[in-house]
Amino acid sequence: MSEITVVHLMRHGEVHNPDGVLYGRRPGYHLSELGREMAERVADHLQDRDITYVVSSPLERAQETAAPVAKAHGLVVASDARLLEAENVFEGKTFGVGDGALRKPANWKHLTNPFRPSWGEPYVEQVVRMTSAIEAARDAARGHEAVAVSHQLPIWIVRSFAEKRRLWHDPRRRQCTLASLTSFTYDGDRLVSVGYSEPARDLVPAHLLAGAKPVKGKSKAFGA
Repeated sequence: MSEITVVHLMRHGEVHNPDGVLYGRRPGYHLSELGREMAERVADHLQDRDITYVVSSPLERAQETAAPVAKAHGLVVASDARLLEAENVFEGKTFGVGDGALRKPANWKHLTNPFRPSWGEPYVEQVVRMTSAIEAARDAARGHEAVAVSHQLPIWIVRSFAEKRRLWHDPRRRQCTLASLTSFTYDGDRLVSVGYSEPARDLVPAHLLAGAKPVKGKSKAFGA
């Protein structure tokens, strides 16, 4: 008999970050009021799903995003460090297109290889730890559904690997907006499809949606 299990990788909601820093793995960054609303929206969206396990990155913004989902299903949020944000040498700094960071000689040594990438945790290492975390959540929710709250880059990288795309990419093309769900469906231990949905899309600030260039299609199925 088939045993269908779904693991929903959820990105955390909007974070209170008035200084616009790359907060990465730094503690002390919590959801904004809008972020909490996003988390509640997703909890409502999943209310009638067969969720039996909720796990999260240890970071506050992820734990706070997971809490409403867990509460709606009478569960406690587990913690898994494998779901953490990717390491980045620019953590704690403002760094983005158009801010002059690329013209600073001190940064050049970190920008030599976008394929690895040279400024942070290697993509392959992200795939390994995220795949392990997803499989652990699958095993904990066998025959049911799990929610695992993580962060944009690790979610996008493990999805890209599953869908056999190259790991290096244009960040503007990531299909992983705030509070989105990237859903891995398994038949036993075999991954059979990857889907994507945005239950809180109407709450996401327009400027974040405007920059996104999503991959065509919202679901991909895999053959036997």
